Amino acid sequence: MVEKIKNKRIEKKKKQQEMKNNLKKAFKYAKKQWKYFGLFFIFNILIAIIGAVAPLITAKQLIKLTDGLLTQLISLSVLVFVIEVSRNICNYITRLSAQRFAREILKEIQIDMTKEILCMETADLDKKSSGVFIDRLVRDTSKISDIFLDLNMSITDVITNIGILLAIYMINKIIFIYYVISIIVIFFLEKIRAQKWNESDKQYRKMAEETTGIAGELIRGVRDIKVLNATQSFLETISSKITKVNQERYKMSSITRKYDLGIGSLKDLLDLILIILAVFLINNKYLTITNFVIIYMYRGRILNLLGFFTYMLECIKDFNLSASRVFEIIDSDEYHKEKFGKKHIKQIEGNIEYEDVYFHYKEGKEVLKGTSFKINKNETVAIVGKSGSGKTTIFSLLAKLYHHNSGSIKIDGIDINELDESSIRGNISIITQNPYIFNMTIRENLTIVKKGLTEEKMIEACKMASLHDYIMSLENGYDTLIGEGGLTLSGGQKQRLAIARALVQNTKIILFDEATSALDNETQKSIQEAINKMKNKYTIIIVAHRLSTVIGSDRILVLSNGKIIDEGNHNKLLKECKEYQRLYNLELKKES
Repeated sequence: MVEKIKNKRIEKKKKQQEMKNNLKKAFKYAKKQWKYFGLFFIFNILIAIIGAVAPLITAKQLIKLTDGLLTQLISLSVLVFVIEVSRNICNYITRLSAQRFAREILKEIQIDMTKEILCMETADLDKKSSGVFIDRLVRDTSKISDIFLDLNMSITDVITNIGILLAIYMINKIIFIYYVISIIVIFFLEKIRAQKWNESDKQYRKMAEETTGIAGELIRGVRDIKVLNATQSFLETISSKITKVNQERYKMSSITRKYDLGIGSLKDLLDLILIILAVFLINNKYLTITNFVIIYMYRGRILNLLGFFTYMLECIKDFNLSASRVFEIIDSDEYHKEKFGKKHIKQIEGNIEYEDVYFHYKEGKEVLKGTSFKINKNETVAIVGKSGSGKTTIFSLLAKLYHHNSGSIKIDGIDINELDESSIRGNISIITQNPYIFNMTIRENLTIVKKGLTEEKMIEACKMASLHDYIMSLENGYDTLIGEGGLTLSGGQKQRLAIARALVQNTKIILFDEATSALDNETQKSIQEAINKMKNKYTIIIVAHRLSTVIGSDRILVLSNGKIIDEGNHNKLLKECKEYQRLYNLELKKES
């Protein structure tokens, strides 16, 4: 029992410490917006002062009423009206500053989280579904920024509710009619506000969906973004969309602020009119002072401190959970960040060397087992082997999507662990077997990987990829939206677009990873011609099951059981290498 109590205390302290840490991390973002925080703080103090003074004046109103000093009562009521309007103005400014405060915090946290996801190791991304990251990026970050608004509104409610009397009910027919008219007026104003809110909400939801969509593109296409060296370009695109959607959210909040100011002031004016009306009714014997006291005492808002504490407890729990999930990505050791060297090479020559490279995705399941080979600049080399032999892994290690376990991989004689990100990914293009096509237009799919891409270069790349004619047959041409994952494109068209996307990068090393696997024979021939045009200008490595694709290579490397077991041209290997003969015969059987 003692041990159980002790464990509960430890757990409680742990949660409290976690809360403190999360608040500290959130405050790092909050303190950047000190101007908005200053306004929020100052006007909350004014609201607190008004909240303390208002009940005292209200009490004096009742005293004047019971003493029959009706003229003084009207004077005090005018003062109350001025105070309440001042309270509304303070509330407006407080909410304005708090909402801008929260808006900027949300933007900064989301952009920082985006940066961290783009820098995350591919192996860690493989372990989680994209939905986990999307939910944290969109939903949890909102919970962190909203805590400031929730605290603001809740604290303000407490201040303004202290000393407020019970809600009033009319017991006089004339006042009843007056209240009915008042309710109708307020109802129509609320209706107008709701309509404007809904219109803005529709636009916000549409923009939010687009932002969520591109966030999904980020997670699902992060590998292609990395190997295309489009990290900065993609970051700028999503940062722009994040800014716009948060501006729309701020616009929605402004509707509430403005109508709260107007409707709040109207309610105060109606209170003033109620008192003037009551004085008239009392003077004309239509209302007793006692009944008016009841009406007056029950006119206001209901104090609900218990509801406040319950709500705040829920907000704090929500915040802590969301903050833990978000900061786990931003600044914890839970997810490993990619590491690169500091050496920078603007333009490489294209020499590649693998020396005794070992690699495994999971412990005990090695894919590469001492792989060694050299490729000279401007050489076209093919790597062949059965499925699962490690061909694609060789590409992934070269682009540093994964870290090899031992051995060395060099580009132009420099270990890739010494090179910075741009030196590696800015000089390598990978055309994958299953390329990820972004849910953008064809033009955007090309320009996002190459800043300042000219129309001429874009068309040239698409012609080399045998895609230009198809694009021009579309109603919107290069501005055609192609759907999530290239939904509107066939498998061959997606691969040709991926080839064009790689060509516009104009990198020295081009890797074809089963890039022609989904193409028909005629299109494959066109792509093969394009590859032939690039020969002796680029270092080209081709991985393919279809040996007809690699026959014209300068050299062919045969990969088996994690090692290069033979190399040579097609004719030499067909005569001397049993594994190559086996692969060649299997292809002949498929074609027959």
